[in-house]
Parts: sequence; C-alpha cells; structure tokens
Amino acid sequence: MRTTREWQALDAAHYLHPFTDTSALAARGTRVITRAEGIYLYDSEGNRILDGMSGLWCVALGYGRRELAEVAYRQMQELPYYNSFFQCANPPAIELAARLAELSPPHFKHVFFTGSGSESNDTFVRLARRYWALRGESERTVIISRWNGYHGSTMAGASLGGMKAMHAQGGLPIPDIVHIGQPYWFECGGDLDPSEFGLRVARELEAKILEIGPQRVAAFIGEPVQGAGGVIIPPKTYWPEVQRIVDKYGILFASDEVICGFGRTGRWFGCEHFGTRPDFMTLAKAITSGYQPLGALMVSDRVAEVFIETGGEFAHGYTYSGHPVAAAVALANLDILHRERVIERVREDLAPYWAARWRELAAHPLVGEARALGLFGALELVPAKPSRQFFKERGTVGSRGRDLAIRNGLVMRAVWDTLIVAPPLVITRTEIEELISKAALTLDQLYAGLAQDGWLPR
Repeated sequence: MRTTREWQALDAAHYLHPFTDTSALAARGTRVITRAEGIYLYDSEGNRILDGMSGLWCVALGYGRRELAEVAYRQMQELPYYNSFFQCANPPAIELAARLAELSPPHFKHVFFTGSGSESNDTFVRLARRYWALRGESERTVIISRWNGYHGSTMAGASLGGMKAMHAQGGLPIPDIVHIGQPYWFECGGDLDPSEFGLRVARELEAKILEIGPQRVAAFIGEPVQGAGGVIIPPKTYWPEVQRIVDKYGILFASDEVICGFGRTGRWFGCEHFGTRPDFMTLAKAITSGYQPLGALMVSDRVAEVFIETGGEFAHGYTYSGHPVAAAVALANLDILHRERVIERVREDLAPYWAARWRELAAHPLVGEARALGLFGALELVPAKPSRQFFKERGTVGSRGRDLAIRNGLVMRAVWDTLIVAPPLVITRTEIEELISKAALTLDQLYAGLAQDGWLPR
C-alpha cells in the first residue's frame, strides 16, 4: 500500500477536484480517506473523524452497510447494466419507480431517473418548458430561483442556483433563468422580525412574476432548506406565502429535495415538513445513502398527464437513467429506512434532542445564531454579540473553524463564516454528545486564536 505522501503526490499530479483551488491543494496535500464505519471516517494517517456532513449530505444510513454492498454484488452478477432507451427497462428500475410513487405525496405517480441531483434539476428545466410548449404556451420559458440557492453544477443546475461565484465562470446563467432574494433572516432580515421578513422575501416572487409577465413564467424552484447556502431555515411564514403565489399565477413549482429528501427534516421529504404542494421533486443523495450514484425527478399528475395525453417523444435522457445496480441499492436503502424506522426516529427522538443540544452552542461568544431543524445544524460566527454583523474578511474565520474541527476529529463544513453540519440519520444520542463536544472545543480554540490574532473587539 502507498504512503500518504505518495498518494498526495499522485493526487497533485493527476486529480482535478471539484470546487477546489488546485494549486493550494497541491501545496497543502489532500486528506486521503481510506475506510469508514458507522458515522466515522478513517484517513491514511489512522485518524478517526466523526462525519458531521454525511459524506456530502448523502450517507443517511452511515458507512459499512453490508446488505447494500451485497445487493449491488448480486445485481452486478445478474444484470450489471442496460439502458432505458429503445423501449427497454429493467426490474429494479421499474420496482423503484413504483416505490417512489408510493412514498411521495399522492399527486406524484411518475419518475424520470437521472444520475445525480444536478441532472435531476437539468431535467426539471427541460420538462417544465416542454410542458408549457405542449399546452400551447411556448413563451413560458422563464424559471425563477433564489440567490444563494444551490441546484447543482451543470450548466442548467448552476444557472438555477444563485451562487454568484459560479455565475462568474462559464457564461452563466443560461437565458431565461432569474433570481430573487433568499429567506436568510440572519443576514438579510434587518430590523424585521422573522415572520415579517418571511412574508416580505416570499413576496419578491410575486413582484418578479409581475415584472417578467405571468404569461412568460414557467416555474419557480427552491430548496425547502438551503443546504449548501448555509443551512438557511426559512421563517414559518415563508413557504405558505410562496405556495399562495404559485397557485395564484398557475406557475409550476419544483421542490429541490436533493438534500432534504429521505428523512433529513424528519419527514420523507422537506415539502411535507413545510406543507407545500410542488409539481416536481428533484431527488438524489440519500436515495441510495450515497452507496451508488442515482438521481430522480418526481413528476406530478398535472405535468405527466399532459405528456401522456399529448404524446410525442421527449428528446431527453441519460446513459445511466434507471441503472439497475443503482436502482437495486436504492430499493434496499429504502427498505432499511422503513424497516428500522429511521425517519420516525429522527422526527420523534433525535431531532428534538439534537435541536436542544445544538442551540446551547448559541451561548458561545463567537456564535450569533445556532440554527437547527431535523438533523441540520448551522452556527453563525460573529465578532461581537448580539450584533448580526459578519467578520470583515468574510470566509476566513469559517475556514479556520472548519480546519480546527478536522483536527478535533469532526467534519464540519464552512459556508463563509457559517459552520454547518448534517450528520448521518443513524447517529445516536451518545454520538450527538460527541459531536457537540467537539464543536464546542472547536469554538473555544477558534475564539482563543482569533483573540490572539486581534480579530475580536477589545
């Protein structure tokens, strides 16, 4: 077996990483993860790290689930691959389509399979625009999204997302995708209380529809909780008002469930937690607990019936749509979520316990707000309380905190100066205590370092 330095040298010579400054990583050396078990990662140096981010929001059942590996092995022996083109299908994909229809809200009976959340959101764009064209309203092509939302990194996915750093590269967004404000009270709420702010920012959707012209707007897309944007949990007034607006103007509504789906909020889907009625749900990540790459787009009866009744080819698809191995693993993953009552346990036991413990971190002098919902958590780092002001060199403090957390054996992610976590859904109360303890230690060390370096007011 190679040494860590040998792997790092090969990595620097050949591996282009996503969302990475390649030169900086090559100088620093990549962290090489060699194995994992339960909620813990192990690197090539033998360090044990609590995975507070579920891989990348996806490893719902934790690592080392032998039954998922065995299902993949059996399916590879029987039918490792065949495509879904040319009037063909395979049993796992058919069974998974039926299972997803059973699990989803009752107005969803159809699914289009993809390989990732990005592909699911690209498919949503194609389907939404095609829907209106089939209805004789081909001028309805504009899709409204939100600043700081994240919907993937493909051309359409990155355009839908409101990440300005992504838009600065590659001529994005593509035409007819526009953005409105996000329900981020801590940064954008000003003097309004959260309820008032929720209504105000939701009504930006109506203002944008009227600005563009309702006859031009195809759809609105949003994450129930903005994950990569910093675990932005909207005020309770926000989603009901958005639903009222999309209903009023008859536009399509997509709930991006790539992060929220399959139990993260304590419900199967985030839209169920917030009480919305979307026309699309984009899915991926925890659909297989990350054990296989798979995405899906749930399509409501309202949309599917137009395609079925009108007929004609929908000129869109992927080589790996309905991949039999990925579908078989997804079915087994869903079986475990159901059999072990994982989502019910999150909702009834872990989420309330998690929220109470996580919010105690708000007492720390560096923490301006400690947000929690389901098994999401976010810590807003501020130079002084009770101010909601950020550090001047925004992002530096968060990165320092993230790196300290890793040294303390905990994966936390930094979004600017917000530290976020989303641990596996199978985490225990004891492991929650370990996570909280390591997060608190990280905050203490970060505070001491910032004070020493003159970052904090005297």
